[in-house]
Amino acid sequence: MPRFSVIIPCFKVQGFLRECLDSVLDQSYRDIEVVAVDDCSPDGCGAILDEYAARDERVRVLHLEENVGLGRARNAGLPHATGDYLLFLDSDDTLTPGALRAMADRLAETSDPDVLVFDYARTYWWGGTRRNVLAHVLAQAPAGDGDGAPGDGDGASDGDGDGTFTAAGHPEILDLLMVVWNKAYRRDFVEREGFTFPPGYYEDTPWTFPVMFSAGRIATLDRVCLNYRQRRQGNILSTTSRKHFDVHAQYERVFAFLDTRPHLARWRPFLHAKMGEHCLDILSKPDRLPPSDKAEFFRRTAEMFRAYRPPGAEIPAGLRVLDGGALGYPAYRLRRQSGRAGRELGRRARQAQGAVGGRLGRVRTAVSSRRPLDPGLAVYSAFSHRGVLGDPAAIHRKALEIAPHLRGVWVVRDEEYAADTAALPPGTEHVILGSAAWRRVTERATFFVNNVNWPGTVAKRPGSVHIHTHQGTPLKYMGVDLLGRPGARHGLDVPQMLRRADRWDHSLVASRYAERVWERAYPCHFTSARTGSPRNDVLVHAGPEDGRRVRERLGVPDGHTVVLYAPTRRDYRRGGHVDRIDLARLAADLGDGHTLVVRLHPSLATGPARGMGLSELHRRGVLVDATGEPHVEDLMLASDLLITDYSALTFDYVLLDRPIVIHADDWAAYAASRGAYFDITADAPGHVSHSYRELAWLLASGAWRDEEAARLRSAFRARFCEYDDGRAAERVVRTLMLGEAMAGPDLRGVPGARAVPAGRDALTSQ
Repeated sequence: MPRFSVIIPCFKVQGFLRECLDSVLDQSYRDIEVVAVDDCSPDGCGAILDEYAARDERVRVLHLEENVGLGRARNAGLPHATGDYLLFLDSDDTLTPGALRAMADRLAETSDPDVLVFDYARTYWWGGTRRNVLAHVLAQAPAGDGDGAPGDGDGASDGDGDGTFTAAGHPEILDLLMVVWNKAYRRDFVEREGFTFPPGYYEDTPWTFPVMFSAGRIATLDRVCLNYRQRRQGNILSTTSRKHFDVHAQYERVFAFLDTRPHLARWRPFLHAKMGEHCLDILSKPDRLPPSDKAEFFRRTAEMFRAYRPPGAEIPAGLRVLDGGALGYPAYRLRRQSGRAGRELGRRARQAQGAVGGRLGRVRTAVSSRRPLDPGLAVYSAFSHRGVLGDPAAIHRKALEIAPHLRGVWVVRDEEYAADTAALPPGTEHVILGSAAWRRVTERATFFVNNVNWPGTVAKRPGSVHIHTHQGTPLKYMGVDLLGRPGARHGLDVPQMLRRADRWDHSLVASRYAERVWERAYPCHFTSARTGSPRNDVLVHAGPEDGRRVRERLGVPDGHTVVLYAPTRRDYRRGGHVDRIDLARLAADLGDGHTLVVRLHPSLATGPARGMGLSELHRRGVLVDATGEPHVEDLMLASDLLITDYSALTFDYVLLDRPIVIHADDWAAYAASRGAYFDITADAPGHVSHSYRELAWLLASGAWRDEEAARLRSAFRARFCEYDDGRAAERVVRTLMLGEAMAGPDLRGVPGARAVPAGRDALTSQ
């Protein structure tokens, strides 16, 4: 029998679930079991849980056939728990290192109390951390009363020094956040009392109050054992909904519990006041209730407040508004409005500054917002308006083919890009960023397709559809995950980035891995579209002639083996460029019959990196400098081998089923400075070299193309390219732009893949 049973209900948290599970299973204290409940989650939670169960015998997974909600999912896990103590962990939260050892030690010190209350810290999406402001309640808990009979919950606070007490002896313990996840519960106490969770919102309320009222022995642990994640979006209790009316039924359940326990009747005045405070707190939040429902919520709260008022109970001043009959809600509103009056005066004064310029902008916005959207207008941009490139270009080409009625307009940065035929083919309709024409098309367009966020001046109008393609499958940290990497996010305004990402309707993904990462890195209200990466369609359908034409253009002699070297930039070095390899030596070591093609990261194309030897080597014919090539897919098609380090190009190139070598001589520094979602050296698409000597041996020996390299490549492709079937662009146009039904990618034969049904719903994770 394990010491702890950790029950984890899971629903639509795939971006956080691994971190949650790792925080439990990597604890130094090992005497645990995990009961994970897949609450019919529509994303990858179920597969993640099965993966962990397959490699750790302490994990048991329950897959529910229908979504039952948080409370009932916890109930489903209870019969399977066999531990001495129960812990309920929300699947986006994490245990802190050493938490279970500290709990076990404290339980032993206090001779197995009914409940152990521990501390937590709020961890914010932007990187901040704040400890529970009432942590002193835990530190100041009395030595204990210890003499209350089990379950009577009515001891005094003079105790016998065993470190336990009752809620009656230390009522301050009930000032803490009444949630289920900051406590450990003795299982036989829970089973004896028959505690379960109800359905609906605020399901913790009918659990925590009865538990704390009933516990004969409570202990505290003045230690942060849990990180309570404050998500930017996705917290169900921050959702505007009539479901917040559930709070009334939950408190009725607690009053009904007290009716069955006469010896706990002393708690009715406390619960009555707590109910009033809780409901008024919900009413005060701007994002909880629809405005049209607030008067009804207040009325029902007041009715319940009067119905459950204990005889002779004194009403706290802050709750007297609930006892005011029909005039209660107007009085409540007046009180709140008067408190806001001073703040409003200050706000208006600030708004008056710059009013003339702001008024002009508002007038233009008001006029444009009244113009109807053009259902046949799509606006495209790629790589910060650098031309017809990447995923947006592939989508545009497919739209021209199968939906010619859609007018596609490209946004380019300036006239220089507009005149570059490599970036903007002749005849491409375009507008210059910031121009009057740009404003007109962005005000009227229905479809917006981009792999970089649109400027903040682009308003998200109702009815418009924003399709974000990203720039590849992520290895390095992105979005909110950069908040803990100050060097990597230098010059980036992450909150602004997220505000712009709030406009996304669809986020294209090539795999369940990418889906989890993007949903974690950008906590916004988009839908993950399981389309595959449109830019990679050409790689899936590649034929020998495609590469031959590119080789001829690059000047590669017939019969040469082409080695593409494509390193990424480094965040730990100012400017981003580090000479990891002596390119002249590499070209020489490749020998006759080989051509070395080098492509630096696009961000280094106009900097000094090419002038530090690369351009000279190109001029002398030692290698081909292809950094300026706008279409990287051409270089991939032309090559026989990719040598890279941590470039996102890896996730695309593997579709060609050609060898890849990862040169990872500075992986530790790169991962420490930028952060990475997994260890590319452990899960590589081919052989890994950690020094130039190892790289040279791989190339000279021919090991770069042996059977092991092919096996690694196949496994990598199955994991990271499962939706890339060559029809990604068509899938985007038909399903997201034309609204047609189209089958999802065929995942048969993909290890660990679940069947994807036909139809539009197969393409989304929500």
